[in-house]
Amino acid sequence: MANIEESQNQRENRNVNIDQNSPEILTNNIYTPAFLREQIGKLLRVEFLIGTNNLTDRIGILEDVGASYILLRSIESNNLVYCDIYAIKFVTMSSSNPYERMNMSMMNNRYYPGISNF
Repeated sequence: MANIEESQNQRENRNVNIDQNSPEILTNNIYTPAFLREQIGKLLRVEFLIGTNNLTDRIGILEDVGASYILLRSIESNNLVYCDIYAIKFVTMSSSNPYERMNMSMMNNRYYPGISNF
């Protein structure tokens, strides 16, 4: 049982380490990955273009950003969602504390209960 918890803790600690030898796309915020790294911990609505004309979105807490992916913590299931950074078309960032917003029970959104501004 302890081994399972240990492996889960190791998997949860997956943040990309940035130093002077890191690629510029992860350090210079003119590039999408570096800009998104500045938003880690924020509540995001990310819209993806699938194919030529199909938009889909995901809402969650931004956990990590790599050169070609982002990890969102789903607010619906608390699962991690791996997302292709090249399919992202729009990102809406919440300016308030995401955990505060999720606990507000008076907001009623049909698709994402507790999140009204998305």
